[in-house]
Amino acid sequence: MLIEVPYNRILAVEYAKTWALKRNPAYYNFQGLGGDCTNFASQCLFAGSNVMNYTPVLGWYYSGSKDRSASWSGVEYLFNFLTTNQNVGPYAVETDIRKLEAGDLVQLGNSESHFYHTPVVVETGPLDIFVAAHTLDSYMRPLSTYLYDNLRCLHISGVRKYQ
Repeated sequence: MLIEVPYNRILAVEYAKTWALKRNPAYYNFQGLGGDCTNFASQCLFAGSNVMNYTPVLGWYYSGSKDRSASWSGVEYLFNFLTTNQNVGPYAVETDIRKLEAGDLVQLGNSESHFYHTPVVVETGPLDIFVAAHTLDSYMRPLSTYLYDNLRCLHISGVRKYQ
């Protein structure tokens, strides 16, 4: 039976703090293949959800560098998975920046609406959002220091798993 469980934001943020400025050897580093940001965001999501979705093509999983879903390491694919997932794994809604919480994601885009970066929210404050990311490795970087034309905010609503 498929049940809903809370997303553990504390574990997601702890993972981000531990691995933002280095690489977890359990995961391939995609730095030389277009960037490691969404791979890192997925690692944080997994730390907070503890479940993957092994559905071929449309799922969200990582078993190795050559055995993973496109959504694990691709910005658009992760957005599509999180916002349409009705099955196992984390799921999200696009939200306003003021509703972001630690453990949520933001995606940065250019003027052509091409989204290219997925930082993880590690803290919210009255004046800024602070993120962790790979590619340009950072922890507690103010979102306001990034240059972007478009912003998508993804609130992780919960996690589904089989009981």
